[in-house]
Amino acid sequence: MEAYQDLFAKMPLFQGISRKDCESILHCLDGRKRYFQKQEVIWSEGEPARKVGIVLSGCVQVVSEDVFGNRNILEKLMPGELFGAAYACAGVGGSPVSVVAVTDSQVFQVDIQRVLEVCPASCPFHQQLIRNLVTILAGKNVMLGEKLRHLSKRTTREKLLSYLSETAKQKNARHFVIPFNRQELADYLCVERSAMSAELSKLRRDGVLDYRKSEFWLI
Repeated sequence: MEAYQDLFAKMPLFQGISRKDCESILHCLDGRKRYFQKQEVIWSEGEPARKVGIVLSGCVQVVSEDVFGNRNILEKLMPGELFGAAYACAGVGGSPVSVVAVTDSQVFQVDIQRVLEVCPASCPFHQQLIRNLVTILAGKNVMLGEKLRHLSKRTTREKLLSYLSETAKQKNARHFVIPFNRQELADYLCVERSAMSAELSKLRRDGVLDYRKSEFWLI
């Protein structure tokens, strides 16, 4: 895992932990690095939720899909971000979501018990790791609350404006790039892509915004 030491050192999960201690705790966690090809399922809905995944390279999505094939994107994760922690900590019998590699990706998987249970040495940096995990879970809860606000809007136009407005606030800029392509944005907002594209065209004609692919300008 030496090739990823710089990535681990910058991750929120290892904040406040020295590089030397980070190496020790990675050994203690006894995780496994796995490679997934583009569109390969990292884990499927219904599988036991016992592991936490850390994206080492590539990009993955956390998705839910109903019996009719309608997909809802919950998260899109880049290197250094983790997934599955909430479900693993909650001890749910089967994962309610699937995780899919958007591009060729490498993932570091760790059994949640290795994270939550401090080793006999009771290392102080392991306690810090647990505190960091709690902070990350709280942040994800806030993020899901923001998404619920977008989805609570009644129309596609309102959902789009809610999401784009919130993104502009977070980036403190009226010009920004979102992490989704058109289909992914439609899946994230739970709307039809064709209806969303039509609404974006109307918003451009109305002088509310402009866009090019994933790049947006709020006017």
